[in-house]
Amino acid sequence: MRHLLADLMDVAAGRADYADVRHVSSLVEGISTRNGHVDLVRRDAEEGFGVRVRVDGAWGFAAARGSERSAAERALERAIAVAKAQPRVKGAAPLVPEAPAQGSYTTALVTDPFDVPLDEKLALMLAADEGMRGDPRVTLTMAQYSAYRQDKTFASSEGALYDQRIVECGGGIAATATSEDDSQVRSYPGSHREHVAQAGWEHFAGLGLVENAARVAEEAVALLSAPQCPAGRMTLVLDGEQTALQVHESVGHAVELDRVLGREASYAGTSFVQVPDLGSLQYGSEHMNVSADATSPGGLGSFGWDDEGVAGHAFPLVSEGVLRGFLSSREAAAEIGLERSGGCMRADGFARQPIIRMTNVNLAPGNAGTLDDLIADTDDGVYMETNRSWSIDNRRLHFQFATEAAWEIRGGERTRLLRNPSYAGITPEFWGRLDAVCSESEWKLWGLLNCGKGEPGQSMHVSHGAAPARFRDVQVGVA
Repeated sequence: MRHLLADLMDVAAGRADYADVRHVSSLVEGISTRNGHVDLVRRDAEEGFGVRVRVDGAWGFAAARGSERSAAERALERAIAVAKAQPRVKGAAPLVPEAPAQGSYTTALVTDPFDVPLDEKLALMLAADEGMRGDPRVTLTMAQYSAYRQDKTFASSEGALYDQRIVECGGGIAATATSEDDSQVRSYPGSHREHVAQAGWEHFAGLGLVENAARVAEEAVALLSAPQCPAGRMTLVLDGEQTALQVHESVGHAVELDRVLGREASYAGTSFVQVPDLGSLQYGSEHMNVSADATSPGGLGSFGWDDEGVAGHAFPLVSEGVLRGFLSSREAAAEIGLERSGGCMRADGFARQPIIRMTNVNLAPGNAGTLDDLIADTDDGVYMETNRSWSIDNRRLHFQFATEAAWEIRGGERTRLLRNPSYAGITPEFWGRLDAVCSESEWKLWGLLNCGKGEPGQSMHVSHGAAPARFRDVQVGVA
């Protein structure tokens, strides 16, 4: 495949200002159980070429299924035709320089999840499912397993040529309890029955689903009779997963440079952040340090190179509360005068062209100790855990989130369980109220599988590193 793609780029170099090609082979496995029975078993595979060219500043993209030379050549011809059909782009920004990618990248793992027998996977899942059943008020129990493997070969007209294999694996459980007038859900280890990492079967097997099953069901039942989360402005402590989602929605999307430049306005939206804000916008408090890091071990946004051949690397987005960077491509970076791309061009499979996407957007740990230490240091407030829903406007400014469960904090202790917790805010004001982040021992990467963007729509896997964090004077208890 390397020789085929290199030959194709030799041809493209004489017909386009720039060209790249990806051959992508993908394998996906999904398994789920429901109320002690197997609900779904599926395994899907696909492969093909995606070719991108730039002619006189205009881009063209085309894709073709398969692995034959003829398919790649057809895709190149169509991509060139599309580019030539576009209006010429006078004064188009050049692509910022990048050393041609060379080499191979492979996910570090112990056991390829696709080598594990189906019976072994089902045995673990059904045992976890069984552990959540028993109380008649638990009316729905579910276990989820997912595995992904993608093999990619990339070449460009600039001489880049690399191979990359990425493997992801994970899942989770959830229990729903119901009464005559209410239903409550508890999930583990994260919301929506998913905690996926770039790793092998060992990640899923080590999640402790069976060990946590009874507690998950008990908390779902307890929420049915728990008091309503109070409303008002108060101190809010978020668990690591909810903090990670807060980073995703109100930081990651807001600093995508295509959104900042208005290129995603018709679908994904824009951003309250503007290019001149770089280096001056007070995004949050001095405790807020956020970076994009495509080298985070186990991250769903980790890779050797992105889909235009930029090596994975780390760079700051917010430092001590001040905006310091954007998620960018080679073209967008050049357009605003950056010296290097953020390496954030990623595509959902071979049939979609790469667009600016998050890598691993991480909130750095602080020095507040453990979650217990942070709660002990909080006189009064509320602790919220495990996302249930989210809503944010298309400028990434006004938001409202809800979690599955909350606990009242009184006198530095976690006390009664609360149901239907929610909170709301305005992005820079909310992050400006951040006054403590737990230490590195509490920090972990949380995977997100359904980050949607682009036309046609693309769903991307990303991760966010975070630890529990505390925010003062937040609006809690939104109707």
